[in-house]
Amino acid sequence: AAYEGWACNPGNRQQSDCKRKEDMSDTVRDKAARLLKKRGSISSLGSHEIKAKEFTGRTKDSMSTVSYMDEPGHHDDNLRPPVQMENTYHLGPAKCFPVATVNNILKDVVTSYLEEEKYEAELCRQMTKTISEVIKARVKDLMIPRYKIIVLIYIGQLDKQSMQIGSRCLWDTTSDTFSSYAFKNRSLFAVANVYAVYFE
Repeated sequence: AAYEGWACNPGNRQQSDCKRKEDMSDTVRDKAARLLKKRGSISSLGSHEIKAKEFTGRTKDSMSTVSYMDEPGHHDDNLRPPVQMENTYHLGPAKCFPVATVNNILKDVVTSYLEEEKYEAELCRQMTKTISEVIKARVKDLMIPRYKIIVLIYIGQLDKQSMQIGSRCLWDTTSDTFSSYAFKNRSLFAVANVYAVYFE
């Protein structure tokens, strides 16, 4: 039988065994490199512990070792102390919510979008989404810190009916507030509400 081109006879047994060991060490080293690459570990293959292969002359002391570190991230978290944020001791807003300014925004946006429109169910359904997004963007442009903004738009057909729209909120009356604007033309009515809730 032959192995990698070497005949296995008593005269060449030392060379054959050495060649087999070198091929096996290359295979093991390749497998280890692929495994480490999959894990994302740091490997030190081919460093000071691996001697160069020499097929002519020196084959006696060839050896191969693999050394690697554990996967990064497992021990780093245990060594780092948790970050603790200091309290700001701000129990109220530094700047009050500008109700009058937001009322003007509501009037401007709702009037510009609905002044010439006639009531159509599908059109008004899309219009409520558009108007609410525009109002929310305009209010956020005021850069009022630590307030969460909620915008609700109601659009309905105006047909000599009576309607009342009410809302109930659980909030802090010293910092939380709202703005509201009601609009109507010959075909439809609209109510726009903006709720501003202070977030400590």
